Amino acid sequence: MKSNASPRPADAALAPQDERLRRIPFWKKALSRPELGALAGTILVLGFFLVVARETGMFTPSGVLNFLEVAAQLGIIATAAALLMIGGEFDLSIGSMIGLAGILIAIPVVQYGWPLWAAILLAFSCAALVGATNGYLVNRTGLPSFIVTLGFLFILRGLAIGISRLLTGRTQIGGIHQHVPGDWMAALFSGEVATGLFGWMAAQGWIATNFAGNPVVTGIPISIVWWLGLTAVATWVLLCTPYGNWIFASGGDANAARNSGVPVHRVKVSLFVFTAFSATVFACLQVMDTGSADTIRGLLKELEAIIAVVIGGALLTGGYGSAIGAALGALIFGLVQMGIFYTGVNTDWFQVFLGAMLLVAVLFNNFMRKKAMEAK
Repeated sequence: MKSNASPRPADAALAPQDERLRRIPFWKKALSRPELGALAGTILVLGFFLVVARETGMFTPSGVLNFLEVAAQLGIIATAAALLMIGGEFDLSIGSMIGLAGILIAIPVVQYGWPLWAAILLAFSCAALVGATNGYLVNRTGLPSFIVTLGFLFILRGLAIGISRLLTGRTQIGGIHQHVPGDWMAALFSGEVATGLFGWMAAQGWIATNFAGNPVVTGIPISIVWWLGLTAVATWVLLCTPYGNWIFASGGDANAARNSGVPVHRVKVSLFVFTAFSATVFACLQVMDTGSADTIRGLLKELEAIIAVVIGGALLTGGYGSAIGAALGALIFGLVQMGIFYTGVNTDWFQVFLGAMLLVAVLFNNFMRKKAMEAK
């Protein structure tokens, strides 16, 4: 008589596995991850400064927040640049967008008495228009995004200088701080979070206090929250949504993706809009922090963002990369910049390090990709 009982767990464990399924070892999966090189670089740089800068205050709570804040400012634009590069395009106008967005916030508020929230919305609206225009021109003309956005690099910087001089007679506009208190949107780009937690830790004696008994570190800067939030959202989009698959497909082979039904044009336009958005977030954070706007802000930031993304494992040819890798690239940037400051090394050598890191990252990424392909 045939039994209908289901197989016991022990029997199931002994059952032969389907030969069509292949188990991939963990080390092979790790080799295929784009952020592996950046993780190794982060550990190396962190270990180096733990040895040479241990007694300088770099790894006190205030020192850690210092290099995290530097990393966060770059990481915000590097996250968007990573998605765009995975999608097979570049945006060299990010730095100029930072300068123009700051001017678009400062002039209406200081010169014409606009509420701060309205000026911020104006800056984001103009950024969306610039991003959409970049994407439209790249798709419509077939020109490389390098050329199109290089043109906008000069156009936006020229607009920032021209508008500022025309309306104010100068290229730097101050007086923003007095408009920040009470503005509902300003709270998104200024101040700190977790201040109560840091006050409690100071009361417990876990962190240092000043002569008045207040904690030396009062909270986590809002820029770090933006950085972590954008990185988390971008990672989720890339790994868990159809849109993320479209980004990889658009950067890997646009024609094949288009033939498969992927809306390549819309994907690329949206990515250009996102880079302009991230540049405006950067500008808002700077304006709220310094209380001023300057037409020279954001100079060369587009190149720093590309360096962070490449260090993070992205391919210059598109179709490969991660937001986590870009975040690690930005963290390396922050560690080195502040590490040089704390150790007293001449900061003139910082750009030498950036160039060397870029070359090493590209060579390492190429090596790891070859190993990953051999391991398949």
